[in-house]
Amino acid sequence: MSRPEILFPLFADLETLDGVGPKTARALEALGVTRPKDLLFLLPHSGVDRARRDSVRDVVPPCVLTVEVEVGAHFPPRTKGKPYRVMVRDSLLEWALVFFHARGDYLQKLLPTGQRRIVSGRIELFDGTAQMVHPDHVLRVEEAAELPAYEPVYPLTAGVTQRVVAKAAEGAVARAPDLPEWIDPSLKAREGWPDWHAAVTAVHRPGGAAALAPTDPARARLAYDELFAHQMTLSLARASLRKSKGVMTLGTGMLQAQVLAGLPYAPTGAQTRAVAEIAADMAVPLRMNRLLQGDVGSGKTLVAFLALLIAAEAGGQGVMMAPTEILARQHYEGLAPLATAAGVRLELLTGRDKGADRAAKLRDLAEGRIAMLVGTHAVFQKDVAFHDLRLAVVDEQHRFGVAQRMELGAKGRAVDVLVMTATPIPRSLALASYGDMDVSVLDEKPAGRKPIKTAMIAAARMDEVVAHLARAVGEGRQCYWVCPLVEDSEVLDYASAEARFAHLRAALGDVVGLVHGQLPPAEKDAAMARFQRGETRVLVATTVIEVGVNVPNASIMVIERAEIFGLAQLHQLRGRVGRGAAESTCLLLYQAPLSEAGERRLTTIRDTEDGFRIAEEDLAMRGAGDLIGTAQSGLPRFRVADLERQAALMAVAQSDARALLTMDPALASPRGQAARVLLWLLDQDRAIRLISVG
Repeated sequence: MSRPEILFPLFADLETLDGVGPKTARALEALGVTRPKDLLFLLPHSGVDRARRDSVRDVVPPCVLTVEVEVGAHFPPRTKGKPYRVMVRDSLLEWALVFFHARGDYLQKLLPTGQRRIVSGRIELFDGTAQMVHPDHVLRVEEAAELPAYEPVYPLTAGVTQRVVAKAAEGAVARAPDLPEWIDPSLKAREGWPDWHAAVTAVHRPGGAAALAPTDPARARLAYDELFAHQMTLSLARASLRKSKGVMTLGTGMLQAQVLAGLPYAPTGAQTRAVAEIAADMAVPLRMNRLLQGDVGSGKTLVAFLALLIAAEAGGQGVMMAPTEILARQHYEGLAPLATAAGVRLELLTGRDKGADRAAKLRDLAEGRIAMLVGTHAVFQKDVAFHDLRLAVVDEQHRFGVAQRMELGAKGRAVDVLVMTATPIPRSLALASYGDMDVSVLDEKPAGRKPIKTAMIAAARMDEVVAHLARAVGEGRQCYWVCPLVEDSEVLDYASAEARFAHLRAALGDVVGLVHGQLPPAEKDAAMARFQRGETRVLVATTVIEVGVNVPNASIMVIERAEIFGLAQLHQLRGRVGRGAAESTCLLLYQAPLSEAGERRLTTIRDTEDGFRIAEEDLAMRGAGDLIGTAQSGLPRFRVADLERQAALMAVAQSDARALLTMDPALASPRGQAARVLLWLLDQDRAIRLISVG
């Protein structure tokens, strides 16, 4: 499969464009522009009104003015450093053009006395007289048509000017061919979107400020193209994963019934629904690729365990993989009683297992005597062989991107994959990052989970908080105290974990423990274990405790300098308490005065425990890349589409992409062929390979 010929001009070297030499081409790379087609998607972010006026009298300075003038006398500076003035007259008034450090001969040539010119630039009043310092444009009257009435303003980087980028973009637009239509005709008509070529032309020649909004039909169309291409790629990845033959895993329900009968509570409707969706996926001979998305404390672990039981009931094996050893151990301890109730053998495998002990586990695993394995990435080392692995459960999705999911599938095992994430993700982002997966959402809290009281407290009241803590510790309760940084820093006045630990130890005695990211793993684990056993009552920690730690007796969470944490982080941290029978509280300690954004974050956390609402608010405040941390989120970087403002388009793009591939899996129809051109245009070559492999 090679690139369609119609796109060749857009994939030529940048230097083939007018005004772009080797130096400019190198500078443009910083804007992500390496070929003419990249300029098509480098959109203006604002514009300047250059509509012609008759006179300075028609505007209120300071503002941009475009006017025809007659050039008058030149007044070069008498002393160095003073400005050079050129008097001009419009239809009603005389005023001055002002230049600093300009050469007289150049200005005489640019503005010859007695001739007429079009000048455009910022007009200001100086000592009651109008003047324009360094006009942006000086044109002959016959060249006036070159100046658009509304001039687009492009993003810039060192080494390129507005004029250079605008000229290069114009050159790229002039090369843009008429492409066949890949959008569903009824959708295009309903939305009132222009053809692709017309859209590309319109976004680079905006008629006014309204044309720069994401809702403008031309911009919305190009954003949709980008989302559609992305969803096509994910759908093709999903189809190729699903095409890879899976194993039919049919559970009998017997082991599940035994476990459910022994639980002190009934599963929620959402848990029951999720288990049914997973069972249905496992029962067909195609590979499952499902995301289990649930808020903190929504009961994902039980759902995952019931899924592992389905594999055991069918005579197969299941594995659960966690990102850290602490979490793997915790899952193991949580699941062990359930495994005992079901009468199946569950083992833990981490990097710590060595020698004879490890060899025995591996032998039992390979011979099928272990039905379920919990571990870290160590479960996929070369020497770990399963007798009949049916299901892999991966915990904490955002540390495990699309590439790793593909890798897991490439191990030649036709395993069903279930990924669990406790990070509630707004739907648009879930589709952007996990559009290759089917999604089950746990949107109910299990019965018996009490609401957590959340309060905002100024740091000045620290002593009251410590006194409150002393009373709680006396009553046998446990508390997390989260600090933002590890060591005292000259530059930042965030209280460090080390200093806070010393302070609390002085106030409360040796019931205070410390854990942070810079401790050696063994010390970290030991500190966590002491807290889990209740030997330490107060655990001072950095955010290492954010993910998944489970201590049911901990009922107080203090977050120091809460205003500098992100919403998602605050929500995750608060979810560490409220897991036991006691009433739980979360205290948000902040440094006054709060910024507007800080206050908005803290009041959001105080007023709601709904992780999905919090995630939507976080998206609105911070934007998509920050929300999951683009570096490890696998979140695509869109050039035109704006995930915050165009979230609804993502869902339309997904259903449209899936519908097209259902009707035309080889993309052989005219619309399918057009979609292939779009995939090439937007560098989705991987998708093309997936079709050809398919």
